[in-house]
Amino acid sequence: MSASKRVPAPGAPEVAAVVCACGAPEAVPAGEGRKAVAVDPSIKRRNLARLRRIEGQVRGLQRMVDEERYCADILMQVVSVQEALRAVSRELLRNHLTHCVTAAIQRGPEQADAVRDEVVDLFAAHLR
Repeated sequence: MSASKRVPAPGAPEVAAVVCACGAPEAVPAGEGRKAVAVDPSIKRRNLARLRRIEGQVRGLQRMVDEERYCADILMQVVSVQEALRAVSRELLRNHLTHCVTAAIQRGPEQADAVRDEVVDLFAAHLR
């Protein structure tokens, strides 16, 4: 689990203190959020390409609805978008396990327990 709170840093911009299971930095500039421990550049490129395609698919779905296309055709396109999002999720999960989770486990039992709970929560959310 993670928690954040705003903490003023003397002489620096406001930061958010983040207690993160994966060991991401504990203080990040406000509004920037947590960062991954590491990101494989090829995975990042593939995910961005997939997300751009998904964005186009969603625009296509909007057009289909606007044009009152046949419901079954729209539903098949929805399934396609959902599968594309699942593919992005799998890649993100692979990166998280490879880098963030591994780093947390190496830091010791307390962070290992926290990251285990985080991963269980992620799986539960994706099984819904």
